Amino acid sequence: MPIPTSKPELAALFQQLGATNPEQWAASQVDEGIPQLLRFLFLQGAWENIPNEGDSRWIDREIEEASKEPSRPYAGLGFALARCRQKGVSDSDLIEISRCLRAQMLFSIGYLIDGPAHSHVLKDVSWGLFQTDEDGKPVGEQIAGLHESVLEFDPTGREMRPK
Repeated sequence: MPIPTSKPELAALFQQLGATNPEQWAASQVDEGIPQLLRFLFLQGAWENIPNEGDSRWIDREIEEASKEPSRPYAGLGFALARCRQKGVSDSDLIEISRCLRAQMLFSIGYLIDGPAHSHVLKDVSWGLFQTDEDGKPVGEQIAGLHESVLEFDPTGREMRPK
């Protein structure tokens, strides 16, 4: 399916994808030429890697995987989580720590995607996130400013603020 070009069709797609304010996303894309659908899809997909509040299954999974394969990459996370639980740290605190750290990392990566941190030193180096054609060549505008929208994707609606 090609990306819709009319505001109503694009707003309907944003709504189908679960966007709050789908008309605003669509209007920004159509009126300002900002690839908002691609920004939305990237951030929505990235947030799938941030645990939901109240979901501690990932903690159990990390602890179990670390005990099965203690020398695997990231096994230290499972061991640290097990030690935290042994010391009485609640799952809700562990979830909050993980959510905040992962959302901060997503913000940092979103900011970094807009270009290298040392662009003042390396003037001929740049990069960005782009839609590509079937040959892998960039098309359209750069998908920029991802960091600006990270917090609005928090499914709690609190933009990572504490309860």
